[in-house]
Amino acid sequence: MACSLPSRRFLSALVLLPAATLGACGQAIGTASAASPAPTAQVAAAVPAQAAPPIQKALFNPAVAGSQGGITSLAPLVDAVKGAVVNVEVRARPRRSAAMQRLPPGMAERFGLPPGFGGEGNGPARQGAGSGFIIDASGIVLTNNHVVEDADQVRVKLDDGRAFDAEVMGRDPLTDVALLKLKGAPGNLPAVPLGDSDALRVGDAVMAIGNPFGLASSVSAGILSARARDIQAGPYDEFLQTDAAINPGNSGGPLFNMQGEVVGMNTAIVGGATGIGFAVPSKLIQALLPQLKETGVVRRGWLGLAVQDLTPDLARALGLEAMKGAVVAGVNRGSPGERAGLREEDVITSVNGKPVESAGGLTRAVALLQPDSRVKVDLLRGGKAQSMDVTLGTRPAQNGEQEVLPRNASASAPRRLGVQLSDTRDGGAQVVAVEPGSPAERGGLVPGMVLVQVGDQKIASVSDAAQALTSAKPGAALLLRVRMPGSESTLLRAVEVPEL
Repeated sequence: MACSLPSRRFLSALVLLPAATLGACGQAIGTASAASPAPTAQVAAAVPAQAAPPIQKALFNPAVAGSQGGITSLAPLVDAVKGAVVNVEVRARPRRSAAMQRLPPGMAERFGLPPGFGGEGNGPARQGAGSGFIIDASGIVLTNNHVVEDADQVRVKLDDGRAFDAEVMGRDPLTDVALLKLKGAPGNLPAVPLGDSDALRVGDAVMAIGNPFGLASSVSAGILSARARDIQAGPYDEFLQTDAAINPGNSGGPLFNMQGEVVGMNTAIVGGATGIGFAVPSKLIQALLPQLKETGVVRRGWLGLAVQDLTPDLARALGLEAMKGAVVAGVNRGSPGERAGLREEDVITSVNGKPVESAGGLTRAVALLQPDSRVKVDLLRGGKAQSMDVTLGTRPAQNGEQEVLPRNASASAPRRLGVQLSDTRDGGAQVVAVEPGSPAERGGLVPGMVLVQVGDQKIASVSDAAQALTSAKPGAALLLRVRMPGSESTLLRAVEVPEL
């Protein structure tokens, strides 16, 4: 069953892979059909905890296998890794429309609608399932964001029949990666390591294990068909392509190399076709993990530029011999790029010494760097090579992108103003979300701003901000001092404190 990606550009035939009614694709679970997975098993106390089996290295040597007449079996590899592959079952309240989500409390009744209209959606809870894999024996699981993004309850079932409730530690919608923590896990669960996806060559053998159509622990094998595929799913596309059989329900499952290392996470297929599947490369996942573990969200570096590929025609028009790079088509006012002196028609050729071959390559390279970090940008301006240092800002959320709050996001006091805050490494409380129509929005607060002072009180953390906002007098105009990421200067904003 095909599904579309809401609010994102996407190939018309391309589908994500949750075997779920969540996300509106795949099969429903809990219905009486051969494709439906069995109901979630209860944890049995009689099932003993088992030590994680060691990952066997070099289980398949192509040279040796070739001399023996080809591959005879991948069973040793399957036995070594399948214990770490899990089934992720989710349950969520029915969605309500975006318009209903924006209705303030009591507004529905004023229009003659029934009490509670505009609250949670009506109807039965939605259910769905996907795949995942354990990367730490303590019970840390990787899966796709689209498998768990709407989930109220997450339950993870292991290959040996044990099952655990799970909490979402962190999510990154832009790369479709999510991190789960199993509750009550014994600490000695089987786990698999993340390998080096950059070491894969087109033609290398790969193996997928997952939960397609609810059929747990299903194994398929194939080769790496291509690298760095941009399938228009998001701004950071760099997918691995494989011909290993991947179907709805494989979402979040691992793609292994022949050493038992995870080199990708299965994410998408081309609908109506066979032999074309896509996986998030392990290199990208490894870059996101520290932030997902620490805060639950991913903060990305940002130059504030509009860029496009350097085509042969553009190169001739700009008088350049170079054919690779990213052409600056626009510079955002007040952005890190403008402050550093970048201009339209500059051609960026490298960042921190790493070559930039395209606009997408520049976007991905900068996004993997930390906000507030200082980077060296090499460029061509008027045909002459130059270098400049740029202090990166924090990439703001774009229109239509899902907002994900850090685990330490602020509580009730800031939410009265319609703002959600997060701690920063350099002190202050950063605005991560602003509610439409709220006092914060009317006062001019926008995501990315860092709150450094409330009234006379200096702000070093979210807790400082919450304390200052709690003590503010209802109905008063509260003076806030804020700064933009990467800037030393501050701005003043006045926000009206709402009545309790």
